[in-house]
Amino acid sequence: MSRPSPSSPSSPSAAPATGIPSLPGLGTTWYERGTRYWLRRVRTAVLLLPVLAFAVYIALVLYASFRGALPPAVRTVWDGAQVIGSCGAVVWGWVRQRRDHKKALLDPPSPGEFRARKRAETGRSVGLAMAGRFLWLIAAPVLPALVAWGVGWLAASLTVHEYPSEAGARRWLQEHACGP
Repeated sequence: MSRPSPSSPSSPSAAPATGIPSLPGLGTTWYERGTRYWLRRVRTAVLLLPVLAFAVYIALVLYASFRGALPPAVRTVWDGAQVIGSCGAVVWGWVRQRRDHKKALLDPPSPGEFRARKRAETGRSVGLAMAGRFLWLIAAPVLPALVAWGVGWLAASLTVHEYPSEAGARRWLQEHACGP
């Protein structure tokens, strides 16, 4: 579907002459926040569910291999500590993401800055993935809590009303809008 042209009188919320910037993952759907926008947001969440499930599964498998070496009495105490730590980590991840989100909304990135940050993240993620292969094995005793933190963080980031990139794009549009 094409975006409305800036001079289209049939469009109730016609875009300024500079055009609506396309955001990664959202395209131009963020501008009107219609059905296509929410379908993209839901699609993102649904596609991340198997990734989260796989991460939780791997964490539990590695943790089970670690806990098998513990004596039964210690295993019970350690499992209880893991449950408490994981519940706390989910809340901590959620709170951390919401605080970071609120801070990002105070100074949202412009569309160009957002794309540059995404490119930089992509470049760093390859090295972190390579380093993380060995850290998973070292972190096995506390892996469920670490993954729980990530689940809380990701759940909070997927349930926000507006992404900072959207707020930055709206601000950019206001600054670059042509007069009547």
